Amino acid sequence: MLDIEGGARARARHHLVRDVMATRPKTLAASASIDDARSVLADDHVHMVLLTRGATLLGTLVRADLPPGVPGDGPALPWSTLSGRTAAPDAPAAPVRELLVRTGLRRLAVVDEDGTLLGLLCLKSSGAGFCSDADITSRAMAATTDHGAPR
Repeated sequence: MLDIEGGARARARHHLVRDVMATRPKTLAASASIDDARSVLADDHVHMVLLTRGATLLGTLVRADLPPGVPGDGPALPWSTLSGRTAAPDAPAAPVRELLVRTGLRRLAVVDEDGTLLGLLCLKSSGAGFCSDADITSRAMAATTDHGAPR
């Protein structure tokens, strides 16, 4: 986990997006339906759906992209976009964090120049840093148990 507060902010100026991204983002196939995307977005911790064909990112969806009246059995891909929702792995992390805070976005897909999905940049709700793979795994494990008993 990289917290970008106080003294850590100065150190983070030298980190790249690839250094702070989650490397195992969940994806949906590009053929996913709107209902599939809505199901994934039903989890409060999920802010963006990544639609892929193989390793290539074809689109991203956030809740606002799917108006309530859209039939759920239709394809999700036409409602998706990449514009403004991707970051390059070699971009400096600090300015990207500042952009996310300024725009209110919480997620950016990290892609290479060929559109290959490399990871997901996940801004913490505090805006102070980025979620790590360990943070995401821990949260997923906590969500499956309630005081040690399966939900």
